[in-house]
Amino acid sequence: MSILLIKALHIAFMVAWFAGIFYLPRLFVYHAQNTSEEVNQQFKIMERRLLYFVTPFALLTLIFGLWLMWIYGGAWLKASGWLHVKLVIVTLLYVYHGYCFKILADFKHQRNTRSHRFYRVFNEVPVLALFAIIILAVMKPF
Repeated sequence: MSILLIKALHIAFMVAWFAGIFYLPRLFVYHAQNTSEEVNQQFKIMERRLLYFVTPFALLTLIFGLWLMWIYGGAWLKASGWLHVKLVIVTLLYVYHGYCFKILADFKHQRNTRSHRFYRVFNEVPVLALFAIIILAVMKPF
């Protein structure tokens, strides 16, 4: 498989993953605001399906990213300071993704104690991370 195809797949799966982690916290906002039990049940279904739908994209993003690092080699990895920062941000995104499973369980078992305002702020985290990752990957500042 060519390196350009691997890069393209890495980016495509990343875009699909981000689409989900942009939308899921928005569902959490609406769910936290809602008072109707019937609508709450619908939110639970939507949130679960979305999180389980995008999780394979997160895993495929990781697989193709690791494959790229393996192709470029250890010397490139060692010399690419920008990539080290990107990997820290990406690691935090995977923690964020994992935390979404905890939030999903909290809503499922009616243990949510967070307000819609919390989820509005929570919703911005992947946006900021995406900007940072793109700037690092394109500009390679160090």
